[in-house]
Amino acid sequence: MKKKINKLLIVGLGAAGRRFLRIVKEVYPEIEIIALRHKDYRNPNDLDFQDINVVTSSIEQVIKMRPEAAIIANPASKHIEIAKILATNEIDLLIEKPISDSLEGVQELIEICQKNKVVLMTGYNLRFKPSLQIFRDLIISKKIGSVFSIRSEVGQFLPDWRPNFDYKNTVSAKKTLGGGVLLELSHEIDYLTWIFGRVDWVKSHVSKLSNLEIDVEDNALITIGFEEKNSQTIIAQLNMDFFRHDKTRRCYVIGNEGTLLWDGIADTVELYNKDEQKWEMIYSSNLTADFSYIEELKEFFHSIENKRKPLITGEDGLITLKIIDEIKKSSTSKSNKGWI
Repeated sequence: MKKKINKLLIVGLGAAGRRFLRIVKEVYPEIEIIALRHKDYRNPNDLDFQDINVVTSSIEQVIKMRPEAAIIANPASKHIEIAKILATNEIDLLIEKPISDSLEGVQELIEICQKNKVVLMTGYNLRFKPSLQIFRDLIISKKIGSVFSIRSEVGQFLPDWRPNFDYKNTVSAKKTLGGGVLLELSHEIDYLTWIFGRVDWVKSHVSKLSNLEIDVEDNALITIGFEEKNSQTIIAQLNMDFFRHDKTRRCYVIGNEGTLLWDGIADTVELYNKDEQKWEMIYSSNLTADFSYIEELKEFFHSIENKRKPLITGEDGLITLKIIDEIKKSSTSKSNKGWI
């Protein structure tokens, strides 16, 4: 018998939590919503709260209500603490990226989930964009032949991210909450490993360059070496920042038969054909920004109902954290100072 989801817990009612709340009520209006947050009051003027059945700050009350599943969307530094309690009580988990702000406790959480047969999914929603899926398929099918080089970049001026919030008080801006470009923009690390496989080594420079009032890094320049295949090491250059005003999310993959470009903002895939010497539009979309989150939520629920591993596992979230940890080490390593 398939497991039916009647009650869903949402942990945290910041921007991410409210987005999931809205999407759940649109796609699964029959599901009862429980919200766990640091304050349990309702704001009568807040329309979002009208879609919540129970708002509480008590984890004990949540456990007594027996939700079948939970979406953890509070700050990354708080993820593991609450996730371990929920997993111990056999509540399936979708944890908004990153899975945590550090490696501490992540492997333990994975083992708790395995022991209790709990679904553990990491919320890297970009994998559910058809444009990125097509981009990946074209690379794997060798549409551009052998891959020689990868150039990925992502950036946006931090105060423009969430116009209705003071950027200085957001998760992105605070180290204690798991902010900084490496964690907040870790989608890029996830999709690069999804497409190109295991990372063998990294070299990096991570720093704060802008005048933004934040206590975390605002840019990272990273070189990634993927595990050797057919006696060839594929190298990627990844640039991340919080200060560029021209919002960008792009990845170029250069091969011996041409170049592929994924534009995550325009939601397009283009091919540069070496014979015709011009760019060709392979895919263009007018999907809403919610689409990838809706598909992510469906994948989570289907994994629970069919008792199978989700597309993006807790182990995937841990791999991304391990790469981030190595990026930080490389940036501060003396042996990296002479690298050119």
